[in-house]
Amino acid sequence: MSTGTLPASARPGTGTGTGTGTGTVVIGLDLGGTKIAAALFGRDGTVLARHTRPTPARDGSAAVLDALAAAVASVDPDGSATALGIAAAGVVDPRTGMVTSATDSIRGWAGTALGAGLADRTGLPVACDNDVRATAGPELAALDGEHGSLLFAAVGTGVGGAVAVDGRMLHGAHGMAGHLGHLPSPEAAGLPCTCGSTGHLEVIASGPGITACYERLAGTSVDRLETVAARAARGDADAVRAITAGAAAVGRVLGGLANALGPDRVVVGGGVPRIGPLYGNALAAAFTAELMPPLRGLTPVAPLFGHDAAVLGAASLTTTLPLHHPGALR
Repeated sequence: MSTGTLPASARPGTGTGTGTGTGTVVIGLDLGGTKIAAALFGRDGTVLARHTRPTPARDGSAAVLDALAAAVASVDPDGSATALGIAAAGVVDPRTGMVTSATDSIRGWAGTALGAGLADRTGLPVACDNDVRATAGPELAALDGEHGSLLFAAVGTGVGGAVAVDGRMLHGAHGMAGHLGHLPSPEAAGLPCTCGSTGHLEVIASGPGITACYERLAGTSVDRLETVAARAARGDADAVRAITAGAAAVGRVLGGLANALGPDRVVVGGGVPRIGPLYGNALAAAFTAELMPPLRGLTPVAPLFGHDAAVLGAASLTTTLPLHHPGALR
């Protein structure tokens, strides 16, 4: 599927939610720890312009909001957009527009009034959500019918996720729904997690988690996950064990959640699955082993959308989520 447009049901400005009405021009923003990406979407959902800039992650939340506003001005110098959506790192509550929790990848990000702060700086109504849920939005829209259910995992530097049931993305209290990386995992027992607890999936299944597992097994340090994958391809037993342990941990968690939620589609994205079939095969086998009979035949699949998924999903938030308007902070 093309990565430059959305399916009709997910196009910005074409939904029936709390957004911008029909046939409008909107902006999608993707905020990560290192980069801000912006795209201007036309009335038919096609990309009219793009812009990227570094995230001033060490300079505090005000500087990040200023950089986001500058990205908006750069991608839409004529001011044609009527609203913007942002997919942001951290735990985001789309109803309040607040970042309720965050790691230190962006300094001082927790507690930021993302929706109102960005609306004040741009003069536009703003819809906001966690980056993984926003990325999962187009996947949900692409399902047949109006009542599809989706389980989405993003495995990279961390482990994130999104859950949609009967056509509706779940957000939960404080925007916490979908944070799969902080489910307990037996493979991670006793290992400290970045959230302050121990034994969570992210510790064993993320890119850094698999790398650390290899270092524990082999008694040697490595620079990155790709090095572990290369050693596994050459037959290094410790590298194979670290990769398959992380993959199987994800598969078991997703299989258990599939039994609880009954998804029509299970999507696994992020950078870690791209290391090769050793990872994907171990994840799929562990997933299948957990499934109850009615779900047998369900298999994890790769995302339909490519590098544009986050900005596509962010723009679509303007049709489905509450809008935060300029002036709320005054």
